[in-house]
Amino acid sequence: MSRLRPVDWLLAGYGLVVAATALVRLPGNPQAGWIAAAHLLIPVLALLCASDRVARTGRLLREVYPLVLLVGLYGALDVLAGAGAVTAHDATVQGWEQALFGVQVSRAWWQARPSAFWSWLLHASYFAYYVIVPAPAVWFAWKRRTDDLRWYVFAVMATFVACYLWFIFFPVAGPYYEFPRPAAWFTDNGPARLVYATLARGSSYGAAFPSSHVAATVAAAAAALARAGSTDTEKLVAAMQNLPVDTPFGAITYRAIDHQSTMGAYVGRTAVRDGKGIMVDWRYADGKDYLPPDDVVRRLRPAD
Repeated sequence: MSRLRPVDWLLAGYGLVVAATALVRLPGNPQAGWIAAAHLLIPVLALLCASDRVARTGRLLREVYPLVLLVGLYGALDVLAGAGAVTAHDATVQGWEQALFGVQVSRAWWQARPSAFWSWLLHASYFAYYVIVPAPAVWFAWKRRTDDLRWYVFAVMATFVACYLWFIFFPVAGPYYEFPRPAAWFTDNGPARLVYATLARGSSYGAAFPSSHVAATVAAAAAALARAGSTDTEKLVAAMQNLPVDTPFGAITYRAIDHQSTMGAYVGRTAVRDGKGIMVDWRYADGKDYLPPDDVVRRLRPAD
Protein backbone atom coordinates (compact mmCIF):
# COMPACT_ATOMS: atom_id res chain seq x y z
CA MET A 1 0.00 0.00 0.00
CA SER A 2 1.45 3.34 -1.05
CA ARG A 3 1.07 6.44 1.04
CA LEU A 4 -1.91 8.66 0.37
CA ARG A 5 -0.98 11.72 -1.64
CA PRO A 6 -2.07 15.25 -0.67
CA VAL A 7 -4.90 15.16 -3.24
CA ASP A 8 -6.17 11.89 -1.73
CA TRP A 9 -6.30 13.44 1.76
CA LEU A 10 -7.98 16.51 0.30
CA LEU A 11 -10.74 14.52 -1.40
CA ALA A 12 -11.19 12.15 1.53
CA GLY A 13 -11.67 15.11 3.87
CA TYR A 14 -14.06 16.77 1.46
CA GLY A 15 -16.05 13.57 1.15
CA LEU A 16 -16.44 13.28 4.91
CA VAL A 17 -17.49 16.93 5.29
CA VAL A 18 -20.11 16.63 2.54
CA ALA A 19 -21.38 13.30 3.90
CA ALA A 20 -21.81 14.81 7.38
CA THR A 21 -23.61 17.83 5.90
CA ALA A 22 -25.89 15.58 3.87
CA LEU A 23 -26.84 13.58 6.97
CA VAL A 24 -27.68 16.80 8.82
CA ARG A 25 -29.96 17.86 5.93
CA LEU A 26 -31.48 14.40 5.51
CA PRO A 27 -34.72 15.06 7.48
CA GLY A 28 -35.72 17.86 5.11
CA ASN A 29 -34.09 16.44 2.00
CA PRO A 30 -34.48 12.65 1.58
CA GLN A 31 -32.26 12.66 -1.52
CA ALA A 32 -29.34 13.79 0.63
CA GLY A 33 -28.97 10.21 1.84
CA TRP A 34 -27.62 9.20 -1.56
CA ILE A 35 -25.15 12.08 -1.44
CA ALA A 36 -23.94 10.96 2.01
CA ALA A 37 -23.46 7.39 0.84
CA ALA A 38 -21.62 8.41 -2.32
CA HIS A 39 -19.27 10.79 -0.53
CA LEU A 40 -18.46 8.23 2.15
CA LEU A 41 -17.06 6.10 -0.68
CA ILE A 42 -14.55 8.77 -1.69
CA PRO A 43 -12.08 7.93 1.13
CA VAL A 44 -12.43 4.26 0.11
CA LEU A 45 -11.64 5.18 -3.49
CA ALA A 46 -8.60 7.16 -2.34
CA LEU A 47 -7.31 4.11 -0.45
CA LEU A 48 -7.85 1.85 -3.45
CA CYS A 49 -6.02 4.28 -5.73
CA ALA A 50 -3.07 4.27 -3.33
CA SER A 51 -2.58 0.55 -3.83
CA ASP A 52 0.65 -0.64 -5.44
CA ARG A 53 -1.14 -3.55 -7.08
CA VAL A 54 -2.55 -1.72 -10.08
CA ALA A 55 -1.90 -2.17 -13.76
CA ARG A 56 -0.33 0.50 -15.96
CA THR A 57 -3.73 1.88 -16.95
CA GLY A 58 -4.71 1.89 -13.29
CA ARG A 59 -1.65 3.96 -12.43
CA LEU A 60 -2.75 6.62 -14.91
CA LEU A 61 -6.29 6.61 -13.51
CA ARG A 62 -4.80 6.96 -10.04
CA GLU A 63 -3.30 10.27 -11.10
CA VAL A 64 -6.36 11.73 -12.82
CA TYR A 65 -9.31 10.22 -10.93
CA PRO A 66 -9.87 13.48 -8.97
CA LEU A 67 -10.58 15.32 -12.23
CA VAL A 68 -12.94 12.55 -13.32
CA LEU A 69 -14.86 12.96 -10.06
CA LEU A 70 -15.49 16.65 -10.70
CA VAL A 71 -18.63 16.05 -12.76
CA GLY A 72 -20.22 14.00 -9.99
CA LEU A 73 -19.08 16.32 -7.22
CA TYR A 74 -20.61 19.30 -9.00
CA GLY A 75 -23.89 17.51 -9.68
CA ALA A 76 -24.13 16.50 -6.03
CA LEU A 77 -24.25 20.16 -5.03
CA ASP A 78 -27.67 20.56 -6.65
CA VAL A 79 -29.06 17.52 -4.82
CA LEU A 80 -27.54 18.70 -1.55
CA ALA A 81 -29.16 22.10 -2.08
CA GLY A 82 -32.53 20.43 -2.55
CA ALA A 83 -32.65 21.83 -6.11
CA GLY A 84 -33.32 25.29 -4.70
CA ALA A 85 -34.65 24.49 -1.24
CA VAL A 86 -31.73 26.06 0.63
CA THR A 87 -31.60 29.73 1.51
CA ALA A 88 -29.52 31.60 -1.06
CA HIS A 89 -27.49 34.71 -0.28
CA ASP A 90 -27.95 36.52 -3.57
CA ALA A 91 -29.12 39.74 -1.93
CA THR A 92 -25.84 39.96 -0.01
CA VAL A 93 -23.67 39.36 -3.06
CA GLN A 94 -25.73 41.74 -5.19
CA GLY A 95 -25.16 44.36 -2.50
CA TRP A 96 -21.41 43.81 -2.79
CA GLU A 97 -21.61 44.12 -6.58
CA GLN A 98 -23.73 47.26 -6.38
CA ALA A 99 -21.28 48.85 -3.96
CA LEU A 100 -18.30 47.91 -6.12
CA PHE A 101 -19.62 48.64 -9.63
CA GLY A 102 -22.69 50.80 -9.06
CA VAL A 103 -24.83 48.37 -11.13
CA GLN A 104 -25.62 44.69 -11.46
CA VAL A 105 -23.11 43.99 -14.22
CA SER A 106 -24.66 40.75 -15.49
CA ARG A 107 -28.00 42.53 -15.99
CA ALA A 108 -26.88 46.01 -17.09
CA TRP A 109 -23.85 45.33 -19.30
CA TRP A 110 -25.64 43.77 -22.26
CA GLN A 111 -28.28 46.50 -22.16
CA ALA A 112 -25.71 49.29 -22.10
CA ARG A 113 -23.53 47.70 -24.82
CA PRO A 114 -25.88 45.67 -27.04
CA SER A 115 -23.95 43.58 -29.53
CA ALA A 116 -24.92 40.32 -31.21
CA PHE A 117 -21.24 39.72 -32.02
CA TRP A 118 -20.09 40.01 -28.40
CA SER A 119 -22.97 37.82 -27.32
CA TRP A 120 -21.77 35.12 -29.70
CA LEU A 121 -18.14 35.49 -28.66
CA LEU A 122 -18.63 35.58 -24.89
CA HIS A 123 -21.13 32.73 -24.85
CA ALA A 124 -18.70 30.67 -26.95
CA SER A 125 -15.90 31.51 -24.49
CA TYR A 126 -17.95 29.96 -21.70
CA PHE A 127 -17.12 26.51 -23.02
CA ALA A 128 -13.36 27.14 -23.08
CA TYR A 129 -13.45 26.24 -19.39
CA TYR A 130 -14.27 22.63 -20.23
CA VAL A 131 -11.12 22.41 -22.35
CA ILE A 132 -8.74 24.45 -20.20
CA VAL A 133 -9.19 22.34 -17.07
CA PRO A 134 -8.25 18.91 -18.49
CA ALA A 135 -5.80 20.08 -21.17
CA PRO A 136 -2.69 20.53 -18.95
CA ALA A 137 -3.37 17.17 -17.27
CA VAL A 138 -3.49 15.48 -20.66
CA TRP A 139 -0.27 17.25 -21.64
CA PHE A 140 1.63 16.20 -18.51
CA ALA A 141 0.33 12.63 -18.77
CA TRP A 142 1.34 12.41 -22.43
CA LYS A 143 4.82 13.69 -21.59
CA ARG A 144 4.96 11.30 -18.61
CA ARG A 145 5.73 14.17 -16.26
CA THR A 146 4.15 12.54 -13.23
CA ASP A 147 5.33 15.08 -10.66
CA ASP A 148 3.97 17.99 -12.69
CA LEU A 149 0.73 16.09 -13.26
CA ARG A 150 0.29 15.49 -9.53
CA TRP A 151 1.04 19.10 -8.69
CA TYR A 152 -1.43 20.32 -11.29
CA VAL A 153 -4.24 17.98 -10.22
CA PHE A 154 -3.78 18.96 -6.58
CA ALA A 155 -3.84 22.70 -7.41
CA VAL A 156 -6.99 22.32 -9.48
CA MET A 157 -8.78 20.15 -6.94
CA ALA A 158 -7.85 22.43 -4.03
CA THR A 159 -9.43 25.32 -5.92
CA PHE A 160 -12.58 23.38 -6.72
CA VAL A 161 -12.92 22.01 -3.18
CA ALA A 162 -12.67 25.53 -1.76
CA CYS A 163 -15.37 26.74 -4.18
CA TYR A 164 -17.64 23.76 -3.55
CA LEU A 165 -17.47 24.14 0.22
CA TRP A 166 -18.39 27.80 -0.20
CA PHE A 167 -21.34 26.78 -2.38
CA ILE A 168 -22.55 24.36 0.28
CA PHE A 169 -22.41 26.74 3.22
CA PHE A 170 -23.00 30.08 1.45
CA PRO A 171 -25.10 29.24 -1.62
CA VAL A 172 -25.69 31.92 -4.23
CA ALA A 173 -28.15 31.14 -7.03
CA GLY A 174 -26.82 33.73 -9.47
CA PRO A 175 -28.19 35.66 -12.46
CA TYR A 176 -29.54 32.57 -14.21
CA TYR A 177 -32.10 32.15 -11.43
CA GLU A 178 -32.45 35.72 -10.16
CA PHE A 179 -32.66 37.96 -13.24
CA PRO A 180 -34.94 37.93 -16.29
CA ARG A 181 -33.46 36.45 -19.44
CA PRO A 182 -31.81 38.88 -21.88
CA ALA A 183 -33.75 40.04 -24.92
CA ALA A 184 -34.39 37.35 -27.54
CA TRP A 185 -32.09 38.95 -30.13
CA PHE A 186 -29.17 38.81 -27.67
CA THR A 187 -29.40 35.05 -27.22
CA ASP A 188 -30.42 34.24 -30.80
CA ASN A 189 -27.13 32.55 -31.71
CA GLY A 190 -25.74 29.04 -31.46
CA PRO A 191 -23.33 29.49 -28.52
CA ALA A 192 -25.93 31.35 -26.43
CA ARG A 193 -28.58 28.71 -27.04
CA LEU A 194 -26.07 26.00 -26.11
CA VAL A 195 -25.08 27.81 -22.90
CA TYR A 196 -28.69 28.17 -21.76
CA ALA A 197 -29.43 24.56 -22.67
CA THR A 198 -26.41 23.46 -20.62
CA LEU A 199 -27.49 25.55 -17.64
CA ALA A 200 -31.06 24.25 -17.88
CA ARG A 201 -29.92 20.63 -17.76
CA GLY A 202 -26.73 20.75 -15.71
CA SER A 203 -26.64 23.81 -13.46
CA SER A 204 -26.32 23.23 -9.71
CA TYR A 205 -28.39 25.62 -7.62
CA GLY A 206 -26.32 27.77 -5.28
CA ALA A 207 -23.06 27.37 -7.19
CA ALA A 208 -22.84 30.83 -8.77
CA PHE A 209 -20.47 32.66 -6.44
CA PRO A 210 -17.53 32.53 -6.39
CA SER A 211 -17.51 31.15 -9.90
CA SER A 212 -15.71 27.83 -10.02
CA HIS A 213 -14.69 28.82 -13.56
CA VAL A 214 -12.01 30.85 -11.81
CA ALA A 215 -10.39 27.47 -11.14
CA ALA A 216 -9.56 27.24 -14.85
CA THR A 217 -7.55 30.46 -14.67
CA VAL A 218 -5.71 29.23 -11.58
CA ALA A 219 -5.00 25.92 -13.25
CA ALA A 220 -3.65 27.55 -16.42
CA ALA A 221 -1.25 29.73 -14.43
CA ALA A 222 -0.22 26.75 -12.32
CA ALA A 223 0.48 24.66 -15.41
CA ALA A 224 2.81 27.31 -16.85
CA LEU A 225 4.67 27.67 -13.56
CA ALA A 226 4.92 23.92 -13.12
CA ARG A 227 6.42 23.55 -16.55
CA ALA A 228 8.89 26.35 -15.97
CA GLY A 229 9.76 25.22 -12.46
CA SER A 230 10.39 28.83 -11.50
CA THR A 231 9.07 32.36 -11.75
CA ASP A 232 12.40 33.46 -13.20
CA THR A 233 11.77 35.47 -16.37
CA GLU A 234 14.15 33.52 -18.59
CA LYS A 235 12.76 30.17 -17.45
CA LEU A 236 9.21 31.33 -18.03
CA VAL A 237 10.14 32.50 -21.53
CA ALA A 238 11.70 29.12 -22.25
CA ALA A 239 8.67 27.31 -20.86
CA MET A 240 6.33 29.21 -23.17
CA GLN A 241 8.21 28.27 -26.34
CA ASN A 242 5.90 26.25 -28.59
CA LEU A 243 3.39 26.04 -25.73
CA PRO A 244 0.03 24.83 -27.06
CA VAL A 245 -3.10 26.42 -25.59
CA ASP A 246 -6.74 25.58 -26.27
CA THR A 247 -9.02 28.58 -26.77
CA PRO A 248 -12.64 29.12 -27.86
CA PHE A 249 -11.26 29.65 -31.37
CA GLY A 250 -9.25 26.43 -31.45
CA ALA A 251 -5.67 25.52 -30.56
CA ILE A 252 -3.03 28.25 -30.64
CA THR A 253 0.72 28.15 -30.05
CA TYR A 254 3.28 30.55 -28.64
CA ARG A 255 5.96 30.38 -31.31
CA ALA A 256 9.47 29.65 -30.11
CA ILE A 257 11.18 31.81 -32.71
CA ASP A 258 9.57 35.13 -31.72
CA HIS A 259 7.32 34.28 -28.74
CA GLN A 260 4.26 35.42 -30.66
CA SER A 261 0.84 33.80 -30.21
CA THR A 262 -0.86 32.39 -33.28
CA MET A 263 -4.27 33.56 -32.02
CA GLY A 264 -6.16 35.25 -34.80
CA ALA A 265 -8.92 37.83 -34.92
CA TYR A 266 -12.39 38.31 -36.33
CA VAL A 267 -12.45 40.66 -39.30
CA GLY A 268 -15.39 42.01 -41.21
CA ARG A 269 -17.30 45.15 -42.17
CA THR A 270 -19.24 47.37 -39.83
CA ALA A 271 -22.86 48.21 -40.61
CA VAL A 272 -25.94 49.65 -38.93
CA ARG A 273 -29.02 47.52 -38.32
CA ASP A 274 -32.06 48.75 -36.40
CA GLY A 275 -30.02 51.72 -35.26
CA LYS A 276 -27.28 49.55 -33.80
CA GLY A 277 -23.74 48.96 -34.95
CA ILE A 278 -23.02 45.39 -36.03
CA MET A 279 -20.34 43.47 -37.90
CA VAL A 280 -21.28 41.76 -41.16
CA ASP A 281 -19.45 39.42 -43.54
CA TRP A 282 -17.13 38.52 -40.69
CA ARG A 283 -14.75 35.60 -40.51
CA TYR A 284 -12.02 34.34 -38.23
CA ALA A 285 -8.51 35.00 -39.57
CA ASP A 286 -6.08 32.44 -38.12
CA GLY A 287 -2.99 34.22 -36.80
CA LYS A 288 -0.57 31.55 -38.02
CA ASP A 289 -1.48 32.44 -41.60
CA TYR A 290 -0.44 36.08 -41.11
CA LEU A 291 2.67 35.95 -38.93
CA PRO A 292 6.00 36.45 -40.72
CA PRO A 293 7.89 33.29 -41.74
CA ASP A 294 10.98 32.17 -39.83
CA ASP A 295 13.51 33.65 -42.27
CA VAL A 296 11.91 37.09 -41.97
CA VAL A 297 11.87 36.86 -38.17
CA ARG A 298 15.58 35.93 -38.15
CA ARG A 299 16.38 38.91 -40.36
CA LEU A 300 14.35 41.32 -38.21
CA ARG A 301 15.62 39.83 -34.95
CA PRO A 302 19.27 38.94 -35.47
CA ALA A 303 20.82 36.78 -32.77
CA ASP A 304 23.01 38.61 -30.25
